[in-house]
Amino acid sequence: MGGRSVLLTSNLPQLQNLIKRDPASYKDEFLQQWNHYNSIRLIFHLNPDEHAQHFRELVAFIAQVATCYPKETAKFPSQISTILLESYGLLSPDTRKALISTMVLLRNKNVITSIELLRTLFPLLPRTTSSSLRSNIRKTILSDIRTANIRTKNHKLNRAIQAMLFGMVENGLEDVSNFGNKGKQKEVGTGTHFGSSDKTAGRGEDAMWAVILTKELWRKGIWDDVKPVSIVAIGCLHPVLKVQSASIHFFLGDDDEKEDSDQEDEEETDVRALHHRREINKKSRSGDKKLQKKLNAAKKKKHGKSEISRSNTNFPALQLLNDPQTFAEKLFTILDRYDKRFTLDHKILIMQLLARVISAHTLFVMPFYSYVQKWLAPKQLRVPSILVALAQSVHALIPPQTLKPVVLKLANEFVHPGVGSEVVAAGINAVTEICRRQPLVMGPRDNDDDDLMKRQKERKQKNAETDDGAQNQALDAMNAVHPEKGKAESNGLGEVEVDGKRFGDKDVDLRPLLNDLIDYRKSKDKTVIAASRGLLHLYRETHPEFLKKRERGKEASLNMKNAVARNLSFGHSASAAADIEGLSLLESHFKQLREEEEETSAESGEDDDEAGWEGWDAESDSDSGSDSEDGWQDVSSDSDGDIELSDSEVENGENEDNDKRKRKETERQERRRDKKAKKEKQRAKEEALKNGQELIEEADNSEVDEHEYEVSEDGEEKMSVDEEEKEEQERKFGQDTSTLATTKILTPADFKLLSELRIQAAQKSIEAGGGNRAKRKLAALEAERKTQNPADDLSASFISENDILGPRKKAKADYAERMASIQKGREGREKFGSRKGKKTKDAPSSSTNKEKARNKPIMMILSSGSVRGKKKASLREKQQKLRAHIDKGKKARK
Repeated sequence: MGGRSVLLTSNLPQLQNLIKRDPASYKDEFLQQWNHYNSIRLIFHLNPDEHAQHFRELVAFIAQVATCYPKETAKFPSQISTILLESYGLLSPDTRKALISTMVLLRNKNVITSIELLRTLFPLLPRTTSSSLRSNIRKTILSDIRTANIRTKNHKLNRAIQAMLFGMVENGLEDVSNFGNKGKQKEVGTGTHFGSSDKTAGRGEDAMWAVILTKELWRKGIWDDVKPVSIVAIGCLHPVLKVQSASIHFFLGDDDEKEDSDQEDEEETDVRALHHRREINKKSRSGDKKLQKKLNAAKKKKHGKSEISRSNTNFPALQLLNDPQTFAEKLFTILDRYDKRFTLDHKILIMQLLARVISAHTLFVMPFYSYVQKWLAPKQLRVPSILVALAQSVHALIPPQTLKPVVLKLANEFVHPGVGSEVVAAGINAVTEICRRQPLVMGPRDNDDDDLMKRQKERKQKNAETDDGAQNQALDAMNAVHPEKGKAESNGLGEVEVDGKRFGDKDVDLRPLLNDLIDYRKSKDKTVIAASRGLLHLYRETHPEFLKKRERGKEASLNMKNAVARNLSFGHSASAAADIEGLSLLESHFKQLREEEEETSAESGEDDDEAGWEGWDAESDSDSGSDSEDGWQDVSSDSDGDIELSDSEVENGENEDNDKRKRKETERQERRRDKKAKKEKQRAKEEALKNGQELIEEADNSEVDEHEYEVSEDGEEKMSVDEEEKEEQERKFGQDTSTLATTKILTPADFKLLSELRIQAAQKSIEAGGGNRAKRKLAALEAERKTQNPADDLSASFISENDILGPRKKAKADYAERMASIQKGREGREKFGSRKGKKTKDAPSSSTNKEKARNKPIMMILSSGSVRGKKKASLREKQQKLRAHIDKGKKARK
């Protein structure tokens, strides 16, 4: 027995095999090894290098047989985890790898849970210096989470892991002194994480790995809810530069960090090689099935990446941000406060993310527009990206007064004769993209602001003797007129402001600037012409009243004449939508289908009508007896069924008609009085202007001639319509409005059919000679249909640098691009070579000697041996050849 124990002790693999076969018989031998492991573990804590090899063997042995003795090895996983977390820096590389493999083995045998394994592995990622070991840890973490969520979402595990990731990202977040740190700082705070004694928070390694793992789980579609987006959003506010950059790239959708993925890049299947192998091998049904199976696998693998990206677009990260307004404000605070610590590329990254968040959620971060102004210069590096961020951040709810200084700066810096045509085109395109989102930025001054300016100038003229008194009285006047706008303040330059709003800057009429930009369509450069025409078409469709009369075009002028009222100013909402655009097309389509069905059902007669009422409880009069059984009772009337009206009721009806007539008459009289009052006010204003009593309105820019835009001070009277005409138009509109939306619940298939019908109608209008307007409408409908398709990329709705730069001349291709173009042209084409011989014949064969001789050049024939021999032949030889020719001819005649 003693010899047996000594033999088993020295041979642990053999003992492991025997224990797995019969655990109860070899329990004593296992306990002996367990005690030996405990004694070596105590020594290992004091000196990890001593007995390291034997310790690794014992750990591997116990991990293999731990399922056979669960009570005895209950503390074994926690002991290994403690060694890894507390003494990781002192362990040798082989020991680290062995202990991590032991933990993974225990998880595979279900000795420990996934949470216990991940609590051990997560802190090891930022502390591991070996790339191979770090890659193994990372793959283990991702595969374990993927396996846990493969059938259904394991919410308990996901919450625990996300809590750990939140802690890793927030570790070092409050260290403001580290803003702009590139992750190379050695002296860090005292924060520890999950029992780790290494100080990695200041370098941002914990947060970096948390962001990387979250991005990978999101990319694989394992996590697609709000929690991972919140983790990365916190990373965008992290002081360490690399953490912030990685988090911002996640929201921007860049593919720069695909190398961090652990996805195995297998070689693509060569389909042509498979077909070629099938042709030369033996033909069989099993071979055909195997070939088809491989082709299907290759096709599935080819479209695998597109399916993954398609699943990601169902849950865009920007739309899942929690409290986007606070997030945008914090992000801008970091950009503004630590501006000098960041590089230009990193600033542009933050500006792009901030612009997309503002645009996606229609947020208000007003200081951002004044911050961007200092970067608007043609010589600024990467200025197209800055212009893209500026245009992307504009939406319809931004006040035009906030954007007017930005547009003025763009026009002054980019659009003038002293710069190149590309700069002018970029400036006009940037202005166009801003106006596309907020067209009112090119409009006239606000009436309230005009009143404030007049009051301010009145006070300045009356109190010009004392500057202090004039300034104070101007402030009091504006506060009295507009108390809701807050107290007016005066800056150091003596300009009066209300809530930071300078009238000399922001409150200007930009209609002259709009027409100046439109005049650039007469330029000689095509990019400038295209940019200017784009701005002109935009305002012809949206606000033609901002254009001069000669610039509006025929359709815009007709639309202005037929319009019921002037376009609404900023802050005024239009009336509620009464109909869905193009719904009448869908209704007519359904009507046509019903008529076709009725024609087919008319042949069947009344049976089809009765079949249409199946399932409805329609009872005849004969079933009245059964009604009483179901709880219905017959109510008998005292009268014979005739309705009698008393004289008093008739008199009441006549009185009501008289009252309505009186009301209408009084309303008409009031309208006439109002019109007279307006006319009197207008006359008084004209007389005051003639006598010089009206204040002269002076602006910093040149005065705008309102007659060029056909907008006078009594424009409201010209553009207004009597209420009776409005009622008639509303009545007609109500008759034309489709009732399909109120009688039927429209499904997504109906909306898809509606978009197709609208496109077909636009195509018909183009064929009927609709012009450029109909073509633009068709292009807009097709673009809208593409954006509605969930398989398409959502980033198409964002602005790119090509939209700002416009169409440009094609640059000369380098050697690599030329070779790529050549190879692309050779695809699907036969190999270059002669078209003679077997390629042109029915039966495959090479060319004969006669064909070759027939096409032989004459100079080669003259220098051939046969021709030279004929020249040197003697008279006898010539006679012999002639005789042979004659004999051959005679034989042929016979």
